[in-house]
Amino acid sequence: MNDFSGRIDEFFDGCLNLQYLDLSSNKFTGNIWTGFSRLVEFSVSENFVTGPVPASSFSENCALKGLDLSVNEFRGELPREISSCKNLVMLNLWGNKFSGSLPSELGSISTLEGLLLGDNSFSRVIPESLLNLRNLAVLDLSMNNFGGQMQEIFGRFKQLKSLVLQGNSYTDGLSSSVIHKLTNLSRLDLSYNNFSGPLPAEISQMVGLKFLVLAYNQFTGAIPPQYGDLSQLQALDLSFNRLVGSIPPSIGNLRSLLWLMLANNSLTGEIPGELGNCRSLLWLNLANNQLSGRLPHRLTNIGRNPTPTFESNRQSNPMVTGPSDCLVTERLLTIDYSPFGFIYTILTRKICKNIWNQLLQGHGFFQVCVKDSPVRKYRVSGYLQLTGNRFSGEVPSGIGNMQHLSVLDLSYNQFNGKLPTEIGNLPLVVLNISWDKFSGEIPMEIGNLNCLQNLDLSHNEFSGTFPGNLNSLNELSKFNISFNPQIAGKIPDFGQLATFEEESYLGNPLLQSRVSKWKDPTVPALKLENENGSKSSEESEKGFWWKALLMEYGCGMTLGMVMLYFCVRKTQPKWAVNKVEAMHRLKVVRPLKKNGGINL
Repeated sequence: MNDFSGRIDEFFDGCLNLQYLDLSSNKFTGNIWTGFSRLVEFSVSENFVTGPVPASSFSENCALKGLDLSVNEFRGELPREISSCKNLVMLNLWGNKFSGSLPSELGSISTLEGLLLGDNSFSRVIPESLLNLRNLAVLDLSMNNFGGQMQEIFGRFKQLKSLVLQGNSYTDGLSSSVIHKLTNLSRLDLSYNNFSGPLPAEISQMVGLKFLVLAYNQFTGAIPPQYGDLSQLQALDLSFNRLVGSIPPSIGNLRSLLWLMLANNSLTGEIPGELGNCRSLLWLNLANNQLSGRLPHRLTNIGRNPTPTFESNRQSNPMVTGPSDCLVTERLLTIDYSPFGFIYTILTRKICKNIWNQLLQGHGFFQVCVKDSPVRKYRVSGYLQLTGNRFSGEVPSGIGNMQHLSVLDLSYNQFNGKLPTEIGNLPLVVLNISWDKFSGEIPMEIGNLNCLQNLDLSHNEFSGTFPGNLNSLNELSKFNISFNPQIAGKIPDFGQLATFEEESYLGNPLLQSRVSKWKDPTVPALKLENENGSKSSEESEKGFWWKALLMEYGCGMTLGMVMLYFCVRKTQPKWAVNKVEAMHRLKVVRPLKKNGGINL
């Protein structure tokens, strides 16, 4: 994780006692150092090393336990001689240009626990010998352009705890793979494929599942209520499919659920109140469906006590995290303007792994505001994303109890009534309630949200006086109050609100601001008069110049018309005569055309 560059192919030849070498996340180029097999662990992940991996790199006395060549530009086939590494526990080749068949000799490395081969061009034929790897817990074959039906062999990897096949081109359903028989599996990621048909209810037999990610496919039909039997489930991501029907109330049985992602489907009906039983649910995304009705008051109970889930994760061994999991982490954490966005400018696999483990164990990685305290603390922070549905009615006042909520997005719905003042109790970073029907005054309590960075109240029906205390939100970087035409008052000419441009205040004729008071034609002209009722000298001077300009313009037009008249009268230019005759003919033709009496 530096900016080291240059070649490494012969650099470490003299380091005869070296056992652990980590060169990851730098800018090294050239070919690989061929002496790595005498080490215990070697990582050159996330560099620009290229070329084939020579078969001679794997000596007969190979001591490797961990080999990480991921995210480079290696090409060619994986040498069969890798089987000489009899103690190898982790092999990570993800994100290269390897091709050809997977060597069946991999099945002889009995110690192998992690095999990460994603984002390459390996053949879709999976060697039967891999079934002999009794200790294999993690298998990642994502993004290898595998197509057609999912291979039947995957249903026989009974020893697996994590199977990642995202980003391939699988089609049809899942029944042919018999994948539901993998009862030891705790993580299944089949996202970004072309799976179709109904979601198989048989997945509920995978009682050990903690993470089920089926997003970005073409699954149809309803969400099976049997998914509520997956008692250990912590993440359920079915977003970006073609699912219909309602959210099963049985989902409320999932007391360990941290993420529920159902966005971008065609789900209908109301949110079941049973979701309020999901005591660990911190991240809920139901955006862009056709859900309707009121928000149940019980929904405000989600995430009220995630501690048991976090403590369970702290006591269990952390799962191997590969680059594929970083893609999942990014999708689960980010929304367009979330407070998590800053991490992706520096994201490497090590950072991703650290963030993922912190989240699962309940350790926050950025500071949030704490109610009734000027001190900010590192806490796990969640979101409620309901944008793009048909929700209506008032927002329940109990929303103020959702103390783990940092992002609240209710935009593009039909919420109405007053915005509850209890919203000022939340440690919000983002509040978006645009394109709804909220009315009444904007709660002054919003001014208490000291951590707020994004506030969008636009396109509603708010009225009354604009709360000036919003100017104290010093961290506000995005603000929009536009198109609330009944809001009156004045935006301060200094402070945080004065830093925003005209787009933040459009469509508010009663609201004066630094950028709108001279530009909005609906705002009455300000009377610039002195105490005696006479206009100021500056205004008089402006009036004089306007009058002079109008007089000059009028005189010029009059003189020009007179000269044109005499010129035409005297010379009768052909173009002018033709123009006049054409106008006369047009007057005759028009009545005939109206009556349908002529065809031209």
